[in-house]
Amino acid sequence: MRRIRKVAVLGSGVMGSGIACHFANIGLDVMMLDIVPRDLAENKNASSTARNDVAQKALNAAIKSKPAPLYDKKFASRIKLGNFEDDFEKIGECDWIIEVVVERLDIKKIIFDSVDKFRKPGSLVTSNTSGIPIHLMLDGRSEDFKKNFCGTHFFNPPRYMRLFEIIPSPETDPEVIAFFMHYGDKYLGKQTVLAKDTPAFIANRVGVYAMSKIYQLTTEIGLGIKDVDKLTGPAIGRPKTGTFRLGDLVGHDTSAKVIQGIKDNCPDDEQAGALGIPKYYQFLLDNNFLGNKTGQGFYKKTKERDENGRPVILSLNLETLEYEIPPKTKLQSLAIAKQTENVEKRIRAIFNSDDKGGELIKKSFSGLFAYVSNRIPEIADNTYSIDDALRAGFAWDFGPFEYWDIIGLKNGVDSAEAQGEKIADWVKEMIADGAESFYKTENGKRLCYDVTSKSYKPVPGTEGLIILDTLRENVPVYKNSEVVLHDIGDGVLCLEFISKANSIGEGVLRGMNEAIQIAEEGDWNGLVIGNNAKNFSVGANLMMIGMMAYEQDFDQLNMAVKLFQDSVMRCRFSSIPVVIATQGYVFGGACETLMHCDSAFCAAESYVGLVEVGVGLIPGGAGTKEFAVRASDAFFAGDVQVPTLIEKFKTIALASVATSAYEGYKLGYLQHDKDHVVMNTQRNIAEAKAKVLELADGYVQPIMREDILVMGQGGLATLYVAANELKLGKYASDHDIKIAKKVAWVLCGGDLTGQQKVSERYLVDLEREAFLSLCGEQKTLERIQHMLTTNKPLRN
Repeated sequence: MRRIRKVAVLGSGVMGSGIACHFANIGLDVMMLDIVPRDLAENKNASSTARNDVAQKALNAAIKSKPAPLYDKKFASRIKLGNFEDDFEKIGECDWIIEVVVERLDIKKIIFDSVDKFRKPGSLVTSNTSGIPIHLMLDGRSEDFKKNFCGTHFFNPPRYMRLFEIIPSPETDPEVIAFFMHYGDKYLGKQTVLAKDTPAFIANRVGVYAMSKIYQLTTEIGLGIKDVDKLTGPAIGRPKTGTFRLGDLVGHDTSAKVIQGIKDNCPDDEQAGALGIPKYYQFLLDNNFLGNKTGQGFYKKTKERDENGRPVILSLNLETLEYEIPPKTKLQSLAIAKQTENVEKRIRAIFNSDDKGGELIKKSFSGLFAYVSNRIPEIADNTYSIDDALRAGFAWDFGPFEYWDIIGLKNGVDSAEAQGEKIADWVKEMIADGAESFYKTENGKRLCYDVTSKSYKPVPGTEGLIILDTLRENVPVYKNSEVVLHDIGDGVLCLEFISKANSIGEGVLRGMNEAIQIAEEGDWNGLVIGNNAKNFSVGANLMMIGMMAYEQDFDQLNMAVKLFQDSVMRCRFSSIPVVIATQGYVFGGACETLMHCDSAFCAAESYVGLVEVGVGLIPGGAGTKEFAVRASDAFFAGDVQVPTLIEKFKTIALASVATSAYEGYKLGYLQHDKDHVVMNTQRNIAEAKAKVLELADGYVQPIMREDILVMGQGGLATLYVAANELKLGKYASDHDIKIAKKVAWVLCGGDLTGQQKVSERYLVDLEREAFLSLCGEQKTLERIQHMLTTNKPLRN
């Protein structure tokens, strides 16, 4: 059985250092090598530090970069540095060697000469090339090298982009392919996709075609780039960069090379030849306006400010080739997009719009449908590989064939043919055989149409996953307007939030209580709280709190906050195990829920934090209480205690957010003895279910504690000084200090004359009292209003 303990990364550029950091994230021993600085190439007596300077500078730049490539900066200690001249033979200690040097075949071959010379037999060797044919790298290689070699294509940035394309050569051992498909999924946390050794592989081949098609249609239809970015962003389930901003982000020189590579190397690609470089695109290339890396591309940020104090950003007029403030336009399709919350309904509505926006989406989708239908079996043997690649590599909510299902299989064919596009014969055959979609769900399994067998088969790689969409055909155990309670098998329930942004309002809280009661009173082993959304939850429903605060309805507010506290604490003090599974945003009340569950299975990309200070409040769902409990539990005999207290205080007062689940441990939101990190987001609910089953055997209902040590007046004095330091350091405004003192009040147990043990109930009541008092502050109301209208915090 293969095990990866040590890995060598050859090349320390943006991708090389990013890949090295992600290997460090998962706990591997990493060695990163690069060239010796030119001025030291002949100086063998120079120190290793000097000769490793290229790799060292690259790692330093990576560590400082944003978004952060490491889950925790301390993980950088797992990366050892070296150079190709002095340290190449050390790759003999490595289980996996990945090449990430410049995209030139001659240079890669030189690197592989040394790899073949120094690697140990059986070690894995891969290339991170984004387009050079894999088979061309095998010339002159040993048989053991050939069978253990393939392409492994990470997307940038490696930590965040979930796609991991695996590209075998004809010589690759099938066991190696199977290993990487499994390892990429379980250990690297990626969506592994098996690709063929064709130009640009899968994601870039289709993604760059889709971008190029939009470029072509924009001038043909007569739209401005800002409108196109709105139409091709979240409106249709794609990133907010849209198309033109994405081009600026990727870099136009990079995109142009991929486009040209497809044109030059894909003679059978019926659309590649038509994808020329538009005049306006050539203008950008000629003037070195390559996007973000050169400061301007399709967009140009100026030093001027608008009436709201924001930088003025100009966009390129594709006709005049001059930068201008984008003209204001009114497109019916964009108006529809704003009015339609459900993304699938929104996509259909825009597709069917009669204006230029609808024309753009209809024509671009029609081209995309035709293009991907004709890429099978050229670049992949099935639809799900293409869909997985585009969702994971370009962060689309839906892959091309999934978009097609949304539009309707036959409708998509009719639309494409009306635009003069050619749909592959296999699609027409499946329609003739009675098929109505590429995907369908049966008996809780997601099935995909298999082109070869002309039948539906389970999507590979989904075994062992819990995908709640596949349970929609079942009658839920319980449902209200904000939650659905699913039976996920083996006597385990799963509570899914379905409110807007999965915010926690009255419906969610009632649902949590109902779910726990159903589990306690029925023949159930326990409960998972989880969902498959991008973000677990943005926290409490601020609109609900804000309305009661504006009206100064303190009786209703008191009841609402008490319901929140009691519901969150019910997760801890129920008679069945409650385990939470998170990903993305886990803010405010969601974080408080996490802290009160028996265990948490957090995707590595969980961003966890008590952020209430940003809206002028303190954590009021038992979160401030819980930090007091955790501070008390951290005290030990002879402990001075104050540093621990200050640490907890600052985390809340500064609304600190963990930028990974691992950082959640450092900030005290997660605990090592009960909470876990899951590398692959798609696996967190299944892992949480397994934990419920583990805990259910002999589970003992916890009781509310009465032994929480708080510091009273002595602690308050210390924390008030700490708050004043925040103000002096200009980290906090006067109102921030008022809020911080409320946090201190709860953490210290109020104005007690000295250290004393108190109950959780006592602390929860203090917390609620402090929360309600802040709801009466005008500056808090201003913060709530600002957040609701701008989605940004106000510092007042």
